[in-house]
Amino acid sequence: MKKQLNIALVGNPNSGKSSLFNYLTGLNQQVGNFPGVTVDKKMGYSKITADLSAVVIDLPGTYSLYPKRDDEWVAYKVLLNQDETIKPDMVILVADASNLNRNLLFCSQIIDLNIPVVVALTMMDLAKRKGTQIDIQGLERELGVPVVQVNPRRNKGLDQLKKVIDQSANNLYQPPARDFIDNLALAGPAVEKVKNHYPDISNYRAIHYLINHEHFLLEEGMQETIEQIEIDNKFNPTKTQAKEIIQRYAHIKHIMQQTVVEADPLQKALFNERLDNVLLHRRWGYLILMVVLFLLFQSVFWVARYPMDGIEWMFGEAGGFLSNSLPVTWWSDLLINGVVAGLSGIIIFIPQIMILFGLITILEDTGYMARISFLTDKLMRKVGLNGKSVMPMISGFACAVPAIMSARNIENRKERLLTIMITPLMSCSARLPVYIILIALVIPSKLYFGFLSLQGLVMMGLYLLGTVMALVVAWVMKWFIKSAERSFFILELPTYRAPRWKNAVTTMIEKAKIFVFDAGKVIMMISLLLWAMSTYGPKEKMKEVTAKYEQLIKENPQQSADLNKQRKTELLQSSYAGTLGKSIEPAIRPLGYDWKIGIALITSFAAREVFVGTMATLYSVGEDAGANNNTLRQKMAAAVRPDGSKVYNLATGLSLLIFYVLAMQCMSTLAIVKRETRTWKWPMIQLLYMTGLAYLMSWITYVIFS
Repeated sequence: MKKQLNIALVGNPNSGKSSLFNYLTGLNQQVGNFPGVTVDKKMGYSKITADLSAVVIDLPGTYSLYPKRDDEWVAYKVLLNQDETIKPDMVILVADASNLNRNLLFCSQIIDLNIPVVVALTMMDLAKRKGTQIDIQGLERELGVPVVQVNPRRNKGLDQLKKVIDQSANNLYQPPARDFIDNLALAGPAVEKVKNHYPDISNYRAIHYLINHEHFLLEEGMQETIEQIEIDNKFNPTKTQAKEIIQRYAHIKHIMQQTVVEADPLQKALFNERLDNVLLHRRWGYLILMVVLFLLFQSVFWVARYPMDGIEWMFGEAGGFLSNSLPVTWWSDLLINGVVAGLSGIIIFIPQIMILFGLITILEDTGYMARISFLTDKLMRKVGLNGKSVMPMISGFACAVPAIMSARNIENRKERLLTIMITPLMSCSARLPVYIILIALVIPSKLYFGFLSLQGLVMMGLYLLGTVMALVVAWVMKWFIKSAERSFFILELPTYRAPRWKNAVTTMIEKAKIFVFDAGKVIMMISLLLWAMSTYGPKEKMKEVTAKYEQLIKENPQQSADLNKQRKTELLQSSYAGTLGKSIEPAIRPLGYDWKIGIALITSFAAREVFVGTMATLYSVGEDAGANNNTLRQKMAAAVRPDGSKVYNLATGLSLLIFYVLAMQCMSTLAIVKRETRTWKWPMIQLLYMTGLAYLMSWITYVIFS
């Protein structure tokens, strides 16, 4: 008979839980939202044996059963059977072998809940490199629950884990005969009275009923009953919790002495301390951080230049070949100026995106990213944030949506809201294609001292501008958002380690796929829509332009080439896209923009990177067949205004770059801010202040450089 379990996957943050979840569930995953809270739940289906399957619930990482943040409350309620939608039959606790002392606290608490537990011991390779030896059988004996070594990245120990899950499901592993600590002694009379009402719960679970019953799903009248038990027995939650933690760590110390042999802690810490003395120095640390960021952005141009040039040449040749080979019909125009132009706006930026994310992954893997949070905490506090705000802000360099969601682990409401409000100012990867095409157009490709790229320096300047403006906005907003909560910044600095190159390569490939298949879909759809809007227009108006130029060509056959070019330009201006662009041109003319840029600004609200696809389509429609050999950069560089001046001069280019650094232009971000704050008030404020700031700063830039 086939059986299905609900398995809760729990553990400290950064313990390898996500890797194990991905292995167990493969592609059979779904992401939803826990009822009533803005915390994602990941669920997946796993085949344990031929007769046993499991629904695996990946709970948010937490350090103990005393929750403070929304995501910790989610894990807590599931483990205490207080979530109406999920009742776990078993718990897999993922423990980091290289930090076993800390991980065993959470482990011991879950054991005392009397839920069937399997401990999956990860990062054994890192523990061995640190000189730590663990007696697995001894640890299993001391804890009273099965312990399995696993390495999901290398597919080691996973068959054994499934075997142990199967044995536990068939009651071959029984719960420990005794509690990890004497929970009854912590609050005996109060615990016994709670158990009179709930005889099936463990002593430790009864303590949590006393501490957090206000958050539990209880029968009518039980809230008042438990409250009265607290009063009658003078139950003190803070003292009980303190006594519990002290006793647990005392027992954990005994277990560590019996089962774990560690290298000399002084030797183990020596390498990390030496590096931290340099990288976290009060002066040199900031200089090193600037150098790291400088090299990061220089590499985007240094390394990606050649594959970009190759892709650009390939699409130029393909456009020219198709123009010369296909008949002049609507479908060939759609293929060349819609599909090929749209694809070129997607594929050409893959090298930069892969390089940027690969380097960021390496920084995370080495442990340096956490040091950035530590370095910037002092600065963050001055503007109303704290060091924990740095991680969402850094994540914002990739995408604002997950970055805003990651702000959930900031306990202080004011700091969390400020972080959400400024994170979109960080230059996400969607802006990267816009930066690259505009920098290449208006910034000379110069090298200083033989290796400093001017274009790379400008790119770094744009990222720094977004960061500085985010801090300025946070400082201003902190005076308007009031909160009486006190803020603390506690951060565990991970051990330095060599980057996992395979992980970096995998991330690069995954990010490229996401860009091509997610952003690419939007870019292609808008490119095809723009082709239609640029090719067609009001019938009478289009007929009038066509008739006008047919007459002029008859009268001046020797000027037919020039007149044909003028006809295509006027047809484009008379199209639906041209009409839309012309209607908003007066509002954006002070910034140095023409109607084509206006259309790009509108379409960019779907996704910022659509700017490039929009330009590719607008500058392809209306071109002569021979011009399809030209790259998008060449077409934009050749664009002129009615007075003959260049559209993309230095002033316009810089103004447009500043606009894209500061403007919101992302519907997905507004939607996620609404979901996280549970009101439209904050996303609307965000849209208005970012758009106003972008307009003002772009206008100032245009005036200065004109």
